[in-house]
Amino acid sequence: MKHIKDIPDFDRPREKLAAKGPEALSDTELLATLLGSGIRGKDVFQMAHAILRKLDKDKEAIDIKSLISIEGVGFARACQIVASFELVRRRLVKESIVIKQAEDVLPLISYIGDKKQEYFLCISLNGANEVIGNRVITVGLLNTNQVHPREVFVDAISDRAASVILAHNHPSGVLKPSPDDIATTRQLVDAGKIIGISVLDHIIITRKGHLSLKEKGLM
Repeated sequence: MKHIKDIPDFDRPREKLAAKGPEALSDTELLATLLGSGIRGKDVFQMAHAILRKLDKDKEAIDIKSLISIEGVGFARACQIVASFELVRRRLVKESIVIKQAEDVLPLISYIGDKKQEYFLCISLNGANEVIGNRVITVGLLNTNQVHPREVFVDAISDRAASVILAHNHPSGVLKPSPDDIATTRQLVDAGKIIGISVLDHIIITRKGHLSLKEKGLM
């Protein structure tokens, strides 16, 4: 692997990006551009390569804890990388996905299928059922006290959403809605009616599959 000091100035990641565009850079070079610099005894290319290698190995959503475990990646850099990945995910999703059925939501929520905690998501849609937002509302056990309508709808209102789709994972792998799942869903459906934002569906996902509460008649 080349070291940054061995590369001519004009062919270093930032200069190459400016001259040739992002398409000309490898994954390592793109991440090196984001990192900016290395640490003593470990240059920016070595750090970028270590991060990419961990991502390829873990095959799961990037998170701050896993990044900090890499030598040279402190809290600030880990936050910067995670924020960059999330921004890209949101912007690409916003322009590319129209929801017509429960299966269309899966690319947006599949990353929580293997999580060890329950993640509750709210996906905002416009009047044409195009995705305009996808956010994590809570992390932890799902119940009517933790998932408050205020927290669910605040960003959907800001998005000027016409409707939302709710989703959460079951770390246990059991594809069966709990009484709390059903109670929370109905509470949010009622709240949505009051503010004029329809709750179209609530999807439960595990590593093995998914279940639509709408399709099961539990809305």
